[in-house]
Order: sequence, then structure tokens, then C-alpha cells
Amino acid sequence: MKDEGSRMDASSNEHVAGGNTGAASVFPNHDHERDLGQAVWRGWRRRCPACGTGPMMKGYLTVRDTCTVCGEEMHHHRADDGPAWLTIILVGHLMAPVLGATYMHFRPDPMVLSAVFAIGTVALSLWLLPRFKGLMVGFQWAKRMHGFAPGMPDPARGGA
Repeated sequence: MKDEGSRMDASSNEHVAGGNTGAASVFPNHDHERDLGQAVWRGWRRRCPACGTGPMMKGYLTVRDTCTVCGEEMHHHRADDGPAWLTIILVGHLMAPVLGATYMHFRPDPMVLSAVFAIGTVALSLWLLPRFKGLMVGFQWAKRMHGFAPGMPDPARGGA
């Protein structure tokens, strides 16, 4: 049973004496919506989804823990295999028909064709992969997923 002056602690399932009752006291109300299109576009450009000016990446695929300009925490992201999956799907769907059409129209030597398309496929994949990762981080930020909502615990990172 819940006492009159208790509330749920954000990091456990135990009640904490004192304070207001209800989830509103533990988790702040976020009425304003984050612009999904803007956050995804900023992520595609590998910029902070919050301010759009700070760099999101500190390496090729390493996301910064916080934005260097606005201080937005980005360590919550959980892109995992999503960017690689999107890259494979897009590159495969672009290169397969182009490969077939090139072979049928120009009839190049198969070794030349495979060398050119191998280089093109790798180059396109390397260009797309960090952009898709930024896009996914921007999407997660806009939808307040995986701890991107201030005051909300992240279950995947050991929160309640």
C-alpha cells in the first residue's frame, strides 16, 4: 500500500517517504514535441540533434557523450546494428540494378566490372554508414528513446 506522503523512487521499485504522489513528481512532464524531421536531418549531417551546430561524432562512428556546443547528453543512444542494416539494404538495392544494367548495356570485362563495383560499393557504404548512425541517434533523441528524456531512467543502462 502506498502512504499519503510517499512517491516511487526513479531508480528502484521502493517508495520514498515524503514528496508528492504520482508519476508527475518523479518524471517531469515534457509537453513540447521535438521536431522529428529536423532531428533526423541534423543527425544525417552528423550534427547534434538538439542544437544542430555541435559535431555528433568524435571519430568515424563514435558518438560523443555530450555535445560540445549545447551540452546535450548523447551517450544514451542505442544505434546497435541499425545503421549497418540500413546501409546494406540501401547499397544493395542501388548497386544490384545498376550492376545488371551496366553489364547488359556496356558488356565490360567481368573483372573490370567487379573491380569497379567493389570499389563503388565499399565507397558508398563507408559514406552512408556514419550518416545512418547520426540519423538513428537523431530519431532516438526526437522520440525520447533510451534515456533521451530528461529525468527518465534508462532501463538498458541500469536505470529503473
